[in-house]
Amino acid sequence: MAEVINMPRLSDTMEEGVVAKWLKQKGDKVQEGDILAEIETDKATMEFESFYEGVLLHIGVEEGETAPVDQLLAIIGEEGEDISDLLNGSSASGSKSDKEDKKSSESDNEESNDDEKTDEKEESSSDDSGIPEGVEIITMPRLSDTMEEGTVATWLKQEGDTIEEGDILAEIETDKATMEFESFYSGTLLKIGVAEGETAKVDKLLAIIGPEGTDVSGISGDSSKASKAETKSSKEEKDAKADTDKEETSSKSSTTSDGKRIFVSPLAKKMAEEKGIDLSEVNGSGDNGRIVKKDIENFKPSATSKKDTAQAKESQTNEAPKVQPYVPAGEESFEETKNSQMRKTIAKRLGESKFSAPHYYLTVEINMEHAMSSRSQINQMPDVKVSYNDMVIKAAAMALRKHPQVNSQWDGDKTKVANHIHMGVAVAVDEGLLVPVLKFADQMSLTQIGGNVKSLAGKARNKKITPDEMSGSTFTVSNLGMFGITEFTSIINQPNSSILSIGAIVEKPVVKNGEIVVGHTMKVTMANDHRTVDGATGAQFLQTFKTYMENPVTMLA
Repeated sequence: MAEVINMPRLSDTMEEGVVAKWLKQKGDKVQEGDILAEIETDKATMEFESFYEGVLLHIGVEEGETAPVDQLLAIIGEEGEDISDLLNGSSASGSKSDKEDKKSSESDNEESNDDEKTDEKEESSSDDSGIPEGVEIITMPRLSDTMEEGTVATWLKQEGDTIEEGDILAEIETDKATMEFESFYSGTLLKIGVAEGETAKVDKLLAIIGPEGTDVSGISGDSSKASKAETKSSKEEKDAKADTDKEETSSKSSTTSDGKRIFVSPLAKKMAEEKGIDLSEVNGSGDNGRIVKKDIENFKPSATSKKDTAQAKESQTNEAPKVQPYVPAGEESFEETKNSQMRKTIAKRLGESKFSAPHYYLTVEINMEHAMSSRSQINQMPDVKVSYNDMVIKAAAMALRKHPQVNSQWDGDKTKVANHIHMGVAVAVDEGLLVPVLKFADQMSLTQIGGNVKSLAGKARNKKITPDEMSGSTFTVSNLGMFGITEFTSIINQPNSSILSIGAIVEKPVVKNGEIVVGHTMKVTMANDHRTVDGATGAQFLQTFKTYMENPVTMLA
């Protein structure tokens, strides 16, 4: 049965919306959670996702057009389904209109009881939803297309705090990154459903926002029932708790050297610590001078503060290493650390790849003399910095263009060969391994590759990378050469067919023109999925890759 989607109310003040861009077109298949369109509200342009699966049968508001809230936006159903009734207006407003028509017909014989009917309607509405007026239920959001559950890394608001629309409520750890989650509502944070460090499935109760003092004790993650009012004593208890929470929050604020209190959000404080910024030097733009994220991002230190920061770093460098806890000789012990969402997802996917794809490995040793010479000459140019990893990515991308079968995916009854080249670049982070994606890498110069890789790697390590920047790879490169590893094998990054493992450049005796001389070589091992890449195909790819690396001038042509 077709599902009618109306223009959503994406903010409490929104009365109409503009479709900035359709990300799905008529006839496209839609999965639950897919982003349908970008909708411009009175406050921001936001992504709007589908809650249904099927085919996009009708688009009711074209790109650039404006429509009031609840007007027909789209229809999703089964391919070929007849939606003429919906378009002709018999059901154009969906089930909501059907209910209103039914109520209208039933009211023909009861016109004299309008006031009583209104009271009954309001009471019925309250009883049906079980949610007090003005209360908004916030569930664990789906922050990536593969997200099934999330972990609350940090709550930036506490129960009893006043919330404004757009305030950051929490940092939520998904299977791909830690992301900020903002509120779409204003009010008081009445309840936190998932404590810091806890994990919850998508759509489970995350928080409740509403008018101060509202009783939400009857609302839980498994039930939508709530009492309609609260006693005076329970309200006083909540007020007292809110006051206590506020006092505790204030007591955690920083202070300057003269004892003056600094109000700062947890996220801003964390960012300041990472960047070595003295909070006393920052002017807060939030309420009561509170320092927020944008204040740290826009902060420009004075000459004095730069000097102080440098001295602080120097003193930290000279500090003695931290002493490890004492463990008596002969005593067995373990230290348990809860696995993060990222770590669990990495383990799951690597296991699926290793156990489902028949891996085999090919290794070549590359003469790096010309590569070293070329890199040295390139880096003598002003404002240019090229790494060996950049050269590897460029050579691999160009080799993929000549051997497209390696740029493929196994998809059950068919093999998909990508016409585009998106290079995944493995980056080590504290929680494990992330793979940012360099899109259309074969069309980039060496310097463009270097700049983009540096930017993506920095975002990955600072947990600022987006799911889109980590999706869509067609081939992956993993480099452990900087750690002195001379040779290793990697697990294929599904759904790719291959991954290239790059070792260190080693100085060693080599035979040249019948004589033993000092040379520099690098071993590269390629792991392939035998379902899509035959041994000869993989070997030919490595031959081409080796040619590019040993003759870098061919990559500049």
